[in-house]
Amino acid sequence: MESTYLQKHLGTCLTQGLAEVARIRPVDPIEYLALWIYKYKENVTMEQLRQKEMANLERERELAEIEQEMMERLKAEELLFQQQQLAFQLELEMQEKERQRIEELQRAQEQLEKEMRMNMENIAKSEDSSHAEDVTSDSGKTLAEISDRYGAPNLSRVEELDEPMLSDLFSMLGLRFSVLCPGRWVSGT
Repeated sequence: MESTYLQKHLGTCLTQGLAEVARIRPVDPIEYLALWIYKYKENVTMEQLRQKEMANLERERELAEIEQEMMERLKAEELLFQQQQLAFQLELEMQEKERQRIEELQRAQEQLEKEMRMNMENIAKSEDSSHAEDVTSDSGKTLAEISDRYGAPNLSRVEELDEPMLSDLFSMLGLRFSVLCPGRWVSGT
């Protein structure tokens, strides 16, 4: 049991120390071995600290990598979000412009329709007034004055008589006349 303890705690240290003493062959091997064991203890402690530090550094490096990945993901998500916001804003602006364009087109169409109605009313009024003027101005004119054709006859004004008046006139004169009625001839005395 004691040999197990000594081998576990001093085995490697004593083996390496004695090998060093045999190789160097100092004047005072016991003092050299004692100092070498102190130095060995320092070296082992420093190596353990160095390994702990290396393990801590490795963990910190892994955490830093994870944090870096998270930051990159967050930046990517933020960039994507900004792009989506920009696209959404552009879409809203496009919709607003389209709405304004449609409103302008509707206003222009309403204005055109209003102008067309006013033009149609003006045309109708001018036709009515020109027709009324034509009727009033034409009522006292002859056919030649009304007609603008070259060679139109210059007839004086002729008043139309009712048919019974003509027949009365003919009967007074004792003449016979024939009147064309639709579909038949009528003779009068």
